[in-house]
Amino acid sequence: MALNFKKTYKFAVKSALYITLFSTGVVALILHLVTEINYPVLVLFFLAIYLFSFFVIQYRVERFIYRRVKKIYDDVSLLDSTTFRNQPITTDMATLTKQVKKFATDKKLEIETLKIREEYRREFLGNVSHELKTPLFTVQGYISTLLDGAMDDKTIRKKYLERAEKGVERLIYIVKDLDMITKLETGDLNLEFSEFDIVELVKNVFELLEMRANKKKITLTFDTKYAKPIFVVADQEKIQQVVTNLVMNSIKYGKEGGTTEVSIEDLVSNKVIVRITDNGEGIQKQHIPRLFERFFRVDKSGARSEGGSGLGLAIVKHIIEGHNERIYVESQYGVGSEFSFTLEKQK
Repeated sequence: MALNFKKTYKFAVKSALYITLFSTGVVALILHLVTEINYPVLVLFFLAIYLFSFFVIQYRVERFIYRRVKKIYDDVSLLDSTTFRNQPITTDMATLTKQVKKFATDKKLEIETLKIREEYRREFLGNVSHELKTPLFTVQGYISTLLDGAMDDKTIRKKYLERAEKGVERLIYIVKDLDMITKLETGDLNLEFSEFDIVELVKNVFELLEMRANKKKITLTFDTKYAKPIFVVADQEKIQQVVTNLVMNSIKYGKEGGTTEVSIEDLVSNKVIVRITDNGEGIQKQHIPRLFERFFRVDKSGARSEGGSGLGLAIVKHIIEGHNERIYVESQYGVGSEFSFTLEKQK
């Protein structure tokens, strides 16, 4: 490995001077006691000792620091050797200390980041495994029962096949959501912007989810009657998925006989804000920062009994951010929740 030093001479200059002054003083004292002092010879001796001391000290310091620091760098885990090779090694101890501290801090941050990513990876794989395992075991159980002899009973056969079909549908639903969020995170899912009426889109979502809402006697409504269309510029299909996911969540966690209300308001001159408000169970404050994480569930047992992939809010967040817009959440436990997002208005 080639040496690449950022040379500083202060230490060598001072050290050589101290050694030279001491040596010259000793020689001068000896000459004074033994014979007469020859000043020209003493000057030459001073210069010779100084130059010799300077070069020896400078060379030895450089070699010492290089070998010791090289060993430190080699002993540090996760070291990118090119980082060391491309940087000059200084012989100034203050600068060297600063560089080593910076290196240590950077590596510590890198290690912490890797630990967080590893923990996230383990949690993600565990969640995927759990989400897929439940419907898989359900399907396997019903099919195994049929193969063991229950197939001969027409009533049981139809019931078990229908339940197995629901398990397969849930698997397909989870896989589709996983595929979508992967594409959203990698930027592979292109958005097709167009102008459309956001009021009409919300009405379509209400019609799609009307039966689900009726099962819990939840009323889907606007905050007011929108007599005129409100045109926005966005990917209509993706925004419909956003509204569907948010309204579906409000139904899922809404209380029996409750309401889900949608309002569309002007935020600034070129933006509207769409609010989905419910009077359901609400969300505890400590859970709100994690709501948009993949597979995060506030009430794990209740959420799974209602179905869903656990990816709905994560998909919503990625779609809205893909539009360069913002999504907000406000909730009071026991009172209800409000999810809102911005969209660009038609010019």
